[in-house]
Amino acid sequence: MQLIGLLDSPYVRRVAISMQWLGLAYDHQPLSVFRTFDAFQAINPVVKAPTLVCDDGQVLMDSGLILTYVEALAHPRSLMPTDLDALRDDLRIIGLALAVCEKSIQIYYERTLRPAEKRHAPWLERITGQLLAACDGLEETLETRPLPVKTETITQASITTAVAWYFTQQMVTDVVPAGSYPALVALSAQAEALPAFLAAPFGGALAASSLAATPQ
Repeated sequence: MQLIGLLDSPYVRRVAISMQWLGLAYDHQPLSVFRTFDAFQAINPVVKAPTLVCDDGQVLMDSGLILTYVEALAHPRSLMPTDLDALRDDLRIIGLALAVCEKSIQIYYERTLRPAEKRHAPWLERITGQLLAACDGLEETLETRPLPVKTETITQASITTAVAWYFTQQMVTDVVPAGSYPALVALSAQAEALPAFLAAPFGGALAASSLAATPQ
């Protein structure tokens, strides 16, 4: 399998970390949807990161759909709970974390891709409010229900939340002040010290030693 996309994307990174934990071997091609558009388009005409090229050549995209597939490949090993109530709770957390990713990216693109004179202040205000609401929801959840952040017990909710928070602190830290979210800061610090996170560093290259089909 080949995972296509840069690790500065929270969507690519959550898949990279998850596949390592699940013990799935893959090659990583750090292609950019901007700088290497043509090369990416040759693999996936939609040019959407992450893209997963399966062993038979089929191309999957969207991190959630890719994770559904790799979870099936790794069965019975899983990052998702089987208990219905626990599954519902984790899906709620993952939804909040993905909202953090989405709104952070929208703010970053609005600031960096759109000329200053064409930026729409009401739109920025709206998506900033959505981002902060999602962060507030995660912080409140962690205060009452800490997520597991050990290699043996980590879950997809933990991975996605940690990846999402780290992304905000790299891209929109002025919008999401760390001092307001101590529980998220603590979760991120613990997660980033784990082997699977260290092997897939934000903005870096996937460590070659992490590509063996053994859990990290």
